Amino acid sequence: MLRNDYNWIIAILFFSFLACQNKEKKSTPPPNAAQRANRPMQADGFIVRTKSLSENIDVPGTLLPFEETEIRPEISGRIVYLNVPEGRFVSKGAVLARLFDGDLQAQLKKLQVQLQIAQQTAKRYSELLTIGGISQQEYDLTELQASNLQADMELVRVDIYKTTIRAPYTGRIGLKSISSGAYVTPANIITTISQVSKLKMEFTVPEKYSENMTRGRVVDFTVAGTDRKFSSAIMATESNIEANTRTLKVRSVVNGTHASLVPGAFAKVTLQMGQDNEAVIVPTQAIIPQARNKRVIVYRGGVAKFEIVTTGIRDSSFVQITDGLNPGDTIVITGLLAIRPDSKIQLNKIQ
Repeated sequence: MLRNDYNWIIAILFFSFLACQNKEKKSTPPPNAAQRANRPMQADGFIVRTKSLSENIDVPGTLLPFEETEIRPEISGRIVYLNVPEGRFVSKGAVLARLFDGDLQAQLKKLQVQLQIAQQTAKRYSELLTIGGISQQEYDLTELQASNLQADMELVRVDIYKTTIRAPYTGRIGLKSISSGAYVTPANIITTISQVSKLKMEFTVPEKYSENMTRGRVVDFTVAGTDRKFSSAIMATESNIEANTRTLKVRSVVNGTHASLVPGAFAKVTLQMGQDNEAVIVPTQAIIPQARNKRVIVYRGGVAKFEIVTTGIRDSSFVQITDGLNPGDTIVITGLLAIRPDSKIQLNKIQ
């Protein structure tokens, strides 16, 4: 009996203790909204300073032969001679192929005989004209016939010349696409020839850099397989900006030769768009883009002030400020989305 009374007393004391704890928790009022609003926001700062800054962009490029031509026949015919040394260099004017020209040669001989007859007839008519045996019109018709035959002979000679296919310039021959004895037309490609002793490079740049792509400007690039840097000089740009990609195509001439410089190879082009040895800089993440301008949050007397700035060149970490800030100003670089104008700020760390 005493044990039961003792247990009841312990239980009553325990529940009384819990009730007191709950009452103390309820009696402690939560912080109101005004107190929360007065708390300064925590953020990191950056002191605006000057620094040497250069803006470099990397764009992809492609190496190209200085000249590249598809070798096609000008007329249709059967190949009777083929000299295509695949992968080798040939000189300008070297004979690469010949088409059958027996029919053209026969036609030329026929015209030569007809011309001789027409010239003899014209000579006799000239003698008759002097004694009044024929009219001037008859003599003129014989002269005209001789002239027409000479013109026809020139056309046949041109066709005979077209049966011989020559290298248009000194270059490297590609792979041949046909064999000797094949019948070809102007639609068939016999082979290709490339002038690889000198190379070109093509690349594109965003339209905002188009005014920097001037003729003669030297650009650096690298290719896979070597750490060596190469250079090229801009020779021309496209006349208009590509509407779909908003880029400008640029073509340059590669300076020098190297075993790694192969037509069709990928090139990594490095362009220096600007440099300022005394640039006023801020971290890239401090810039808040707006619809019409750009802003930064300036820390002044513990309060956030939004200031409009004008930016210049940039690199991977910093942006040049050309207007709106001075060296020594402190700006906020973290928690930018949560900060409102004139809100209180406490800086935890200043860079």
